[in-house]
Amino acid sequence: MTGIVYKSTGSWYTVKADTNEFFECRIKGKFRMKGIKSTNPIAVGDKVDFDLDTTADVVTGVITNIHERKNYLIRKSVNLSKQVHIIAANVDILFILVTIDNPVTTTSFIDRLLVTAEAYGIEAILVFNKVDTFSEETLDDQLFLQYTYDKIGYKCLRVSAATGKGLDALKETMTNKVSMFTGHSGVGKSTLVNALEPGLNLKTKEISEQHQQGQHTTTFAEMYDLSFDAKIIDTPGIRGFGIVDMEPQEIGNYFPEFFKLKDQCKFNNCLHREEPHCAVKDALDDDEISWSRYKSYTQMLDGDEENYRADTYGNGKNPDA
Repeated sequence: MTGIVYKSTGSWYTVKADTNEFFECRIKGKFRMKGIKSTNPIAVGDKVDFDLDTTADVVTGVITNIHERKNYLIRKSVNLSKQVHIIAANVDILFILVTIDNPVTTTSFIDRLLVTAEAYGIEAILVFNKVDTFSEETLDDQLFLQYTYDKIGYKCLRVSAATGKGLDALKETMTNKVSMFTGHSGVGKSTLVNALEPGLNLKTKEISEQHQQGQHTTTFAEMYDLSFDAKIIDTPGIRGFGIVDMEPQEIGNYFPEFFKLKDQCKFNNCLHREEPHCAVKDALDDDEISWSRYKSYTQMLDGDEENYRADTYGNGKNPDA
């Protein structure tokens, strides 16, 4: 039988077969022997072949084959730095949920997600959530951020799960697509999915006042079928997001505004730092490129994981410590 993985709990996978039936499946040991360095050889969104095992009282499945992926989204494993974790596979759109102050979503976090999406061929859209809570100052910050990314070419949406603002435009964008919502804990992913599809009743939790970072409500990634002909993958809140397997020379290629100027640099292998006659640095000096984007780029170039992760909450502490 063939189906799509809808949920992964580490050892068991919920697979929706072509017959629209759901089966709990496990994997053959050989998948762990293929040299895949990820903590999870199979991810939500994967298309798989499986055989039914009827020897026990309950019918289960054994996954025998993973189909080739169109794309996938990965991040460094939190506890195993040399391994990666595949968050989801075969994603059409990555929606990055951004909140301005409740909790703060930093530009470095946004940029790492955008770079990863560019590298793995996934369309990324920024969703500015909780717009109903904005003060005048917060609104200014949000509109400036939106201008920054809109100018690069990224689509931006403004939504509020509480008031319903922007939900129709979001639904329209999601129709006929497999979408994934991602962002820090507390940005309102589950609340937003519930607003889009009230019958799902995903668990939500309040923001922690002490840390302003929210509490994890989603333990494992899970895909849901929505009534307006769309699929959504809900993921755990991400604290840090380390980029994976990128050479210094290629990181700039995943910043569209840098890549556009690359052939105007004097040197083909220009890293846009100290090199003379660098078109990116010239554009930066002329305010044609955002300084926050350039700062994110240099952090990635330096592999500055610790400061980046500390900077996520602005409290000088590593949130995973």
